[in-house]
Amino acid sequence: MGSLDGKVALITGAASGIGKAIAELYAKQGAKVAICDINQQAADAAAAEINAAGGQAIGIAMDVTDETAVDTGTDKVVSAFGALDILVSNAGVQIINPIDQFAFADWKKMLAIHLDGGFLTTRAALRHMYRGDRGGIVIYMGSVHSHEASKLKAPYVTAKHGLLGLARTLAKEGAPHNVRSHVICPGFVRTPLVEKQIPEQAKELGISEADVIKNVMLKDTVDGVFTTVDDIAQTALYLATFSSAALTGQSFVVSHGWFMQ
Repeated sequence: MGSLDGKVALITGAASGIGKAIAELYAKQGAKVAICDINQQAADAAAAEINAAGGQAIGIAMDVTDETAVDTGTDKVVSAFGALDILVSNAGVQIINPIDQFAFADWKKMLAIHLDGGFLTTRAALRHMYRGDRGGIVIYMGSVHSHEASKLKAPYVTAKHGLLGLARTLAKEGAPHNVRSHVICPGFVRTPLVEKQIPEQAKELGISEADVIKNVMLKDTVDGVFTTVDDIAQTALYLATFSSAALTGQSFVVSHGWFMQ
């Protein structure tokens, strides 16, 4: 028996990286999983892998900044699987630049994906979770940057801080409906998003790629080790299966000691 038997999970940005790892683990634990991603083909491919491994998954095209796409995509999930119990709001991108050179369009794009996406997917999910007080769990993918700042990442840091406010508000509003919220705050995970940043930061800072890894990304960890997608997936599983509101409105930093709270 899986710990998520009978549960339905919608995960955004789930065709790759952290989102895909969470989807695969949830499916192994018995959840029916909706792989939501801006790339329909990639979502379908990830869902096909889960189905081939004996799980249950569907791919859904979803631009989390598009109100209609989020609402219709969420409704499709409920039509397919009959309910919605877990939302993992994970879709994200990174654009780096100093504040004085940041294009306003890039600032707005970053806030739209991380914050508007968090809000829109939450609102769509709650319309199902509140129905008959079925309840549910909403997990946001924050970051160590929900608590600290790094140069060149103003909109990312701003958005990840903002998710804490959304989660804490949801914890209070959702409690009467048995809905809980959590924010997972990873340190550096070696996803394609992070791989892309290594040469970018090396160029911007005028240092080697090895120095970016050792002296920028991992310098404040206790062991100089990247967090893994499995570390984050295991945390997401723990929070999805925790049985009471003793844990709600909290952030969980998974970062090899980079940030401690």
